[in-house]
Amino acid sequence: MMFNAKVTVRLKKGLLDPQGTAINGALKSLGFSGVKEVKVGKFIEIFIDAKNEAEARKKADEMGKKLLANPVIEVYTVEIEAA
Repeated sequence: MMFNAKVTVRLKKGLLDPQGTAINGALKSLGFSGVKEVKVGKFIEIFIDAKNEAEARKKADEMGKKLLANPVIEVYTVEIEAA
């Protein structure tokens, strides 16, 4: 069965986000008011062949730990849905 794993990677809380800061400044200079803060992350979509949702989640979680996120500075979440 095919599953769609959606992995979102973000910087850990408290770390500086220079890209987010630059985007925030650019938005303000373009006249977008009310933007308090911008955080930049990564969104990775992976199609996984697995027996069931639990197996797909386990595979996606291993991918997050081993490659997709840097555990020193990033956290990640995994969402699984049938493809």
